[in-house]
Amino acid sequence: MKVQILGSAAGGGFPQWNCNCDNCSGLRNGTLNAKARTQSSIAVSGNGVDWVLFNASPDIRAQLADFAPMQPARAKRDTAIGAIVLMDSQIDHTTGLLMLREGCPHPVWCTDMVYQDLTSGFPLFNMLEHWNGGLVRQRITVDQPVNRFTIPCAPTLEFIAVPLISSAPPYSPHRNDPHPGDNIGVLIRDLESGRSLFYAPGLGRIEAHLPGMMAEADCLLVDGTLWQEDELIRAGVGDKLGVHMGHLPQSGETGMIAFLDTLEKPRKILIHINNTNPILVEDSAERAQLTAHGIEVAEDGMSLEL
Repeated sequence: MKVQILGSAAGGGFPQWNCNCDNCSGLRNGTLNAKARTQSSIAVSGNGVDWVLFNASPDIRAQLADFAPMQPARAKRDTAIGAIVLMDSQIDHTTGLLMLREGCPHPVWCTDMVYQDLTSGFPLFNMLEHWNGGLVRQRITVDQPVNRFTIPCAPTLEFIAVPLISSAPPYSPHRNDPHPGDNIGVLIRDLESGRSLFYAPGLGRIEAHLPGMMAEADCLLVDGTLWQEDELIRAGVGDKLGVHMGHLPQSGETGMIAFLDTLEKPRKILIHINNTNPILVEDSAERAQLTAHGIEVAEDGMSLEL
């Protein structure tokens, strides 16, 4: 199984276009040892030819241009995107669908809650019907702790969806009434090699059904949004805590680092990193702490093979 990290930042990217926090201004000024990042998305393939796109960020056009296998040029109009899986209905994970309109119809796997949001508060499915049939919805169920599904363009891969506690987007009809399926994690297993990846860019809490699955995965690609719970407040750019955003911070006794330390098998990589997070600075004390715990930080263009 091949995994390509197309984008590794949280919503807004890094640097964020309107942000002058220490990280964003430092990167622009060239005084910070850090790399620019686009908004999070990955692509997965069992054969290196046909790819499943996980989330479609607003940066999707540039991300596809930077990854040559996505344009195999087998015909006058072509793409290697065989399917799209949506982990949630957030703007930074779905707006890129509009940029892919010329390639419609696209098969899109998503939960009932995501489909509801994208046909009501942010009606992408409705809008894109006008482009050659638009988005062809395929249902991901979340009625069980573990929910298996298959994707025709990736017959050697098995997909297992798990519901995650999170918040629906501001435009969701049930913004203040969370439902299973607002956000999911996905275990992707290569049926030929037996190796697996657990992908969860939004992970607000380590629920009871997660530790066993994560412990058995060969690689974790999980939420790296915030270093600390009140990071936005400390940075002077917002008033929300991590818990209100549906993201588990890395630091603290019950943070992501403490949990990942309990897992021995997987390779551990953080993705969906907010522009305020000090782990973006490669020579920061926080990055050194991650390294000491055997935790990596995802970068745009990073390739994995399992």
